[in-house]
Amino acid sequence: MSESIDRRLVRAACPHDCPDTCAMIVTVDQGEATKVIGAADHPTTDGFLCTKVNRYLERTYSPQRVLYPMKRIGDKGKGLFARITWDEALDTIAEKFRQIAVSPDGPQAIAPYSYAGTMGLLNGSSMDRRFFHKLGASLLDRTICATAGAAGYKATIGGSVGTDPERFDEAGLILIWGSNPITSNVHLWPKIVEARRRGARVVAIDPYRSLTAEKCDEHLAIIPGADAALALSMMHTIIGENLIDRDYIDRYTLGFEALTDRVHDYPPERVSSLTGLPAERIVELAREYARIRPAVIRLNYGLQRHAGGGMAVRTIACLPALVGAWRDPAGGVLLSTSGAFGINTAGLERPDLIWNQPRTINMSAIGDALLELNDPPIRALFVYNSNPVAVAPDSRRVIEGFKREDLFTVVHEIFQTDTADYADILLPATTQLEQFDLHKAYGHLYLIANNPAIDPLGESKPNTEVFRLLAQRMGFDDDCFGDTDEEIAAQALQSGHKWMPETTIQELRDRGWVRLNVPERFAPFAEGNFLTPSGKCEFYSESLLREGHDPLPTYIPPRESVQSAPELAERFPLALITPPAHNFLNSSFANLPSFIRAEKEPRLDIHPQDAEKRGISDGDEVKIYNARGEFSAVARVTDKARPGVVVALSIWWKKLSPDGRNANEVTSQELTDLGRAATFYDVLVEVQGLGKSGRIAAT
Repeated sequence: MSESIDRRLVRAACPHDCPDTCAMIVTVDQGEATKVIGAADHPTTDGFLCTKVNRYLERTYSPQRVLYPMKRIGDKGKGLFARITWDEALDTIAEKFRQIAVSPDGPQAIAPYSYAGTMGLLNGSSMDRRFFHKLGASLLDRTICATAGAAGYKATIGGSVGTDPERFDEAGLILIWGSNPITSNVHLWPKIVEARRRGARVVAIDPYRSLTAEKCDEHLAIIPGADAALALSMMHTIIGENLIDRDYIDRYTLGFEALTDRVHDYPPERVSSLTGLPAERIVELAREYARIRPAVIRLNYGLQRHAGGGMAVRTIACLPALVGAWRDPAGGVLLSTSGAFGINTAGLERPDLIWNQPRTINMSAIGDALLELNDPPIRALFVYNSNPVAVAPDSRRVIEGFKREDLFTVVHEIFQTDTADYADILLPATTQLEQFDLHKAYGHLYLIANNPAIDPLGESKPNTEVFRLLAQRMGFDDDCFGDTDEEIAAQALQSGHKWMPETTIQELRDRGWVRLNVPERFAPFAEGNFLTPSGKCEFYSESLLREGHDPLPTYIPPRESVQSAPELAERFPLALITPPAHNFLNSSFANLPSFIRAEKEPRLDIHPQDAEKRGISDGDEVKIYNARGEFSAVARVTDKARPGVVVALSIWWKKLSPDGRNANEVTSQELTDLGRAATFYDVLVEVQGLGKSGRIAAT
């Protein structure tokens, strides 16, 4: 796509951790990107971008960019560096890795740490995986966001496939369950608005009255972590009142009789105390869900961030099959569309290069891993596409680990993050406008290409090139380390999957995007064909039983709650949740001045009843604390938070917070039931007033 030699339009894709994966158009004048907009011809993007990516040029051309390789010259955590050449940086890393690999500790003492700083298939999970596999490094279990929900959904449905988001405007009932689309899935919201215009009822189930919940027909302020109990109680009514689709159940499900026995234990009268919702409202919600067609549930990952999070998602995912909601293209449930893409992951990552039997380190417990592993200890860490000092739970332990003088740390980054301050070698990374990539999505059904719009600024390099160069330094001579980015992208498409579209990389780059090979009115499970071992929706899962889990949907309470841990709750009686701030995306964008100005300062929403008990007024500075740590914020006294729950919209960089801390000071390294994921929303705290605040966050 072009206009002239001096001015051209470039097809691109948003790389960030959001379901929408927008198709973008970048205007380039005289080699400089001057405008970024949403592609009007992409059915999901529909010509607009979110409040964050609308200002993407601020990110790319920020004066805060890391533009040259650097080495540490001060104490770890001080962020003091001196510029070096790429040759010196690569030689230093390769030599250190070689020394560790041949030492008694072996290459498993080296570990990668990455997540979704870019969701690109190339710069997120290709040459990097090949490099660490060949090296023999420890594997990383990338659990910090979605693995609990994915595991729970898989146990019921078989894979991450669900309702086509483009059909939401046809629904008659939409349950927005643990999701805030206006902030974190904005391109779904117009479909929901259109459904309401046509007469649909929209209900938000969320402990917090988010921007989305405020605009729904009803908000059910559930107690955090009680979602599975609510779903089981809905099933109690649906089955007990014979509101089921018996034909669908008989043809396409497994374990209905056992499920019937299970839900007897969850009458609405009992579940009311677990969820904080009136029993009669639970009954009415179940009736509405069973009777209104089409009915669709939009799930998101917030509700899986507690001890029973995987089972919670599994349980909710059973609901559509009970009432036959999957029969309609606009019915069913949507957690993620990512499983529909059928990418050739093995071709991207080359697990066949693994020559030893490396251990696996869970990224959600990186603090304990850095401090406690000794067989062997982690002696080198390569961080990219992530900012663990800010985003990993139990920050005090994480920082203690990163401060180790015997830990060699490499960070490849766009900005000097909280984590970069602890690097021994800091490498400059490209932004999306400076690199080629290929993107699938988890909120639509389109494959998107990202073409580089401008040359890399300074001496920045994409992840693929850094690991290609390191492979050369390490003497890795397998052919795959010579693959170009375009060759890797072509390999990713060579999966033979039934839904993979027939397209070449060049065709995709020219057009920008292509829909998967699925029907326009995609109803994936209208006639069964679930992705489970049985081919049915599995109310009863033999797979879970073999893994030592309850084979039936059940309610697993949070580890830290008033009901499950009353002695702990005596000291720390408030549940804390930390959903995304509207202008941040995890820790991305949280360092740029305009985004900080929009968020103003770290804040804590607290219900008036809870504030009054503690003598806290609106605008007071407060300390939020438990046995793990503490952080401060400014109180907003509001009924947006339900009683007993406080809400800290996140995540702030530590060094840009007034007290140098953020909400992860108080979160736990404990893991979920399924998927071994982080339990960010399974936290009890106390809040103490510190008097009126006149401060704002650093900019």
